[in-house]
Parts: sequence; C-alpha cells; structure tokens
Amino acid sequence: MKKSDSTDSEHGPLVGKVIVLGVTGSIAAYKAADLVRRLTTLGAEVHVTLTRGGEQFVTAVTLRTLSGNPVVTDMFADPANWDVMHVALAQRAEAVVVAPASANAIAKLAGGLADEFLYTLVLATRASLLVAPAMNDRMYEHPATQANLARLRERGATIIEPETGWLACRSEGRGRLAETECIVEAVQRALSGGDLAGVRVLITAGPTREPLDPVRFISNRSSGKMGYALAAAAVRRGAKVTVVSGPTALAAPAGCEMVAVETAAEMLEAVLARLPESDVIVGSAAVADYTPAARASEKGKRAAGPVRVELTPTTDIVAECGRRKRPEQFLVAFAAETNDLIGNARKKLAAKRADMIVANDVSRPAVGMEADRNAGYLLFPQGEQVEVPEMDKQRFAEQVWDAIVARLRRAGT
Repeated sequence: MKKSDSTDSEHGPLVGKVIVLGVTGSIAAYKAADLVRRLTTLGAEVHVTLTRGGEQFVTAVTLRTLSGNPVVTDMFADPANWDVMHVALAQRAEAVVVAPASANAIAKLAGGLADEFLYTLVLATRASLLVAPAMNDRMYEHPATQANLARLRERGATIIEPETGWLACRSEGRGRLAETECIVEAVQRALSGGDLAGVRVLITAGPTREPLDPVRFISNRSSGKMGYALAAAAVRRGAKVTVVSGPTALAAPAGCEMVAVETAAEMLEAVLARLPESDVIVGSAAVADYTPAARASEKGKRAAGPVRVELTPTTDIVAECGRRKRPEQFLVAFAAETNDLIGNARKKLAAKRADMIVANDVSRPAVGMEADRNAGYLLFPQGEQVEVPEMDKQRFAEQVWDAIVARLRRAGT
C-alpha cells in the first residue's frame, strides 16, 4: 500500500464504517476490485460476499487480498469464528452495497428470497441498502426489473442508477454499472446521513374529501403515490419528514411522522401548525378547491329532478404557506394541468409565492394521478425550466429532491 493510501485509510471519511459488498453475476463484477480498494482507502472495513454467479467473474482470492477480510461464498461453510455468520455480519454492517446487481439479484432482493448468503444477510440487517444495477439495456428496461427496483425503493433502498454506454453484449444502451466514484459517493452520502441530513421537511399528500352528508363526499383521483414517494426519498436522504396526508390506500412511508386528515380545512390546520418548524414545504396534495357550503346531518335521499349543491372556495394551502413563510424556508408547489401546462404553472408559481413548482400534464395516459409513473417540468421564479422525462414516481421524486438540494446549497442553507 502506498503511503498516501495508508494516510487516507487512517483518517478517511469512512473510518470505522463496516460495509458489506455483495458481488453478483454480471460481467461488471471485475469492477468490484476497484470498489473494494476505494472503500478501504477511505478507511472502511469491507466484507465481501460472492454469489454463485459472482464467482464466475471474479475470484475470492482477489477480493480477500484487497479487503483484508475473508470472502463469503458459501452460506453453509464453517466460519472462521463460530456464530450465525449472516446474522452476526448483518448486525455489524452499516451499509450493504450490491454492486454489480444483476437482474436475477434484484429480483431476489425484491422478492425476499434467501437462497444464498447475500440475500439472507439483507433480510437480517437494518443497515442501509444500496443497489447498483448492471445488465443488458433490454433487461434493465423490462417491466419486471423496473417493478422490482420500484419495490426496493419503496422499502428504502438506494438505487444507484446505471449509465448509458457500450455494453458487454456489443450494443449501446442503459445498463452499464455506475462508475466507482458514483458508488463511493452514494455510500458516503448514506453513511453521513445524506444530503438532507438535519433538514425538516413537511409534505402534503393524497386527496382531500369534502363531505356532502355522512356517506357522500367530493374528491379527486389523487392516489398519494407522488407525495409518498417524495417522503420516502427525503427519509433516505436523511431528512426529518412529516407527511400530512389525505385518505389513501397506501402504506405509510417508513421513518415519517404521519398526520392523517380528511378535509381541506383539516389539512390547512395541520400544515400551518407545523409550518414554523419546517425548512422545506412540499405541497403535493390534490386539495379540493371547493367544499359544500352546508353538510347534511343525514344521508340525502334520491330526488326526482336535478339537485343543486352550493360550493364555497377552500383556502389555498400552498399560497397561505407562501404568504407566511420566512425567507430561508423553501416552498414547492405542484400544478396538475390539462392544457397550457407551462403557462398555467408559471401563473401558479407567482401567485403562490413558491420557490419551485412541479408541473404535470395530467391529461396524458399512464402518468400523473393514480399512475405509477410521472413526467413534467420543474419551474423556478427566475425563469429556469427543467424537463423531467417519464419515469416511475420513485425516480421522479429523486429528481425533484436533486433540484431542491441544489437550490438549498446555492442559498447556503
């Protein structure tokens, strides 16, 4: 080892961190050697496990030499020290990095299989899980692989997106293992608390219901998927997250404080109570613009002719936050539009005094409300406009947070 490497490893940012590297069956497995070297140079204690597929591409001897620790290849081999090894290492690990992660490995991780040491360890650990896919572009884009990645994101895993380039199958496409530097940066971010560490985030999600009588209400098609994806992504990045949510069929994002509301008035009250202590406010809920002027105490009976319902405007929650917020607070609005997307969104951005607005064309099939995918534009008061192409909502959420983090850093907050 070079003298400079020794110095780095003694004082590096990963000193004392226990990292498990899972290497699976991909031609990109040869890059695991450089990844181990980089992590150990930064001071990490690295333990490598090879799946049966991984053994076909890189040897345990190489990885043992670079890591300085035994490499686990057989779940039933006699351990160097007698313990239930996958449990013992799972308890010590602070991060589990699967790189490269083949399509087969991703499917096993998503399905909770436990037929090899790596997968039993993942089930037994509470450590941060980072997954770096590497495969043929068609395999990566296949709906099954994308569904498995989405499931892992929902559980809190960090997906280190593959790159586009020349693949081993002699074609060009998206599926190349991310560069070692990107993987190392993701590990450091995960172990340092993330780029939102210490940031207090308040998110509204889902629809509101405005009751007509005890059984009927006015609502909309919002599923809450976008707001919940934003919350899960913020937690992964280290934020302290509170979600004020209207009624949804979704499981609460792990690690969030959940505040359940039903009406626009209840959501307004919950948000304003938490506004002063929040650093970033994201208004992704689809809040009703109108509510019935009167609520019947009993279920209304069917009438022979037309029925007229008088509606009164609700308070615009994001606009009220824009009116009350302090200069250092960052406010994000959402605009769901069916026509003149950019023009209408810019009007809302100004009217709500927001720092950023996410504009979605909800007239498009398979994106936006109720869908698992989204697409749109991120607009800013200074005129900047960033297009986000169609992708699943978990990835879309990461794009939104990337933009927010960049602005927070620019502002020095």
